[in-house]
Amino acid sequence: MREIIIRQNEAGQRLDKLLKKYLNEAPAGFLYKMLRKKNIVLNGKKASGNEKLAEGDSLCLYLAEETIRKFSSQATGILCQADGENNPLPMEIIYEDSDLLLLNKPSGMLSQKAEKDDISVVEHVISYMLAKKELTAEDLRIFKPAVCNRLDRNTSGIIIAGKSLRGSQTMGRLLKERTLQKYYLCMVKGKIERQRRIRGYLEKDSRQNAVKITDSGKGSPIETEYIPLAFHDTATLLKVHLITGKTHQIRAHLASVGNPLIGDYKYGDRSFNEVYKKQFQITSQLLHAYQVTFPGMEGACQAVSGKTFTAKVPGEFWKLVKETAWQHGIQEALEVLH
Repeated sequence: MREIIIRQNEAGQRLDKLLKKYLNEAPAGFLYKMLRKKNIVLNGKKASGNEKLAEGDSLCLYLAEETIRKFSSQATGILCQADGENNPLPMEIIYEDSDLLLLNKPSGMLSQKAEKDDISVVEHVISYMLAKKELTAEDLRIFKPAVCNRLDRNTSGIIIAGKSLRGSQTMGRLLKERTLQKYYLCMVKGKIERQRRIRGYLEKDSRQNAVKITDSGKGSPIETEYIPLAFHDTATLLKVHLITGKTHQIRAHLASVGNPLIGDYKYGDRSFNEVYKKQFQITSQLLHAYQVTFPGMEGACQAVSGKTFTAKVPGEFWKLVKETAWQHGIQEALEVLH
C-alpha cells in the first residue's frame, strides 16, 4: 500500500487527473477499475474519480509496488542537483514568489519541449526549483512546473512560469479572460505614424508550422493594437498590445497589413531582412515580450495584483534602436526602453 497526502500543490484538482499524472503509464480503464474495486480510496472511502482534492486529503493505493512501478515513469527534466547559488537560471529573474516566476527568456530558447530531448524554459525552471529544494523528484510525479504564456523560440522577453498549481491555474484563468495585459516591442518594415487596432482571423497550418491571416471569418478571431514609438522612411519601432494571444499572431498579423517584422524570414521580406542582417548582424526576428500588467486580484497570486513588470531589451535589439537614423520619436523611445 502507498499513501499520498495531498499538499497545497496537489489541491484543487480532480482525483482522476492526479492519478493520471502519478500512474502516467496506466490506461484510464485500469484506474477507474481500481477505484470501483476500492483498490484506490480517498480518505478511507470509495471514490469515483471526479472528487476535487483538498489539502490534507489521504489517497491510498492498495497496489503492489511492482504495479506502481510498471505504470509510472518519471521524466523529471533534471539538469543538475547543485544548490540554488551554484545553479543560476540561464536567464534573468524579473520576479519570484512561491507561486510564480517571471523570466526574461533569451531568443533561441524554447518555451517548452518540441522533441523528447529538448531543453526548454520548463526544464530550466524544474532544475532551478530542485536546486533550491522547493521541489523533489517525487513531487514531479504529481505536479510539474509549467510556462503559462508561450513565446516562439526566437522571441525574447517575459515568460511566466507557474511554480505551484494555484499559480498555474490563476495565470491560466487570467489569460483565458484576457485580463493580463501583454505588450511587445518590435521593429517592422514601413513607416507607421499613428496608433492602430487591427482585426482578422487566424488559420493554422500545422504541417508547415505557420499561420494565415484572413478576413473570411474562418479560424480564430484575433485583435492586435500597436503604437509607433519611432519611425523613419522605411522602418518603425512599435509597441504592440497583444489583445488576443494566438500562435505567431504579431508576426503574421503585421505582415498581413504590409508591415512584417525585421528579421522574420517566415512571414517577412527576405531582401529587406538581408539589408539589416548585413548592416546590424540580426540573427532573429526583432520581437520582444516587453511588459505585462496584472489586473487587480484577491486570493491566489495577489502579490502581483495590479503590478507591471518589464523585461530588459536584448543587446541586439538595443544596438539597432540606438544606431538607426530615426526621424521621429527616438528620445521618447529610448526612455521607454532604458
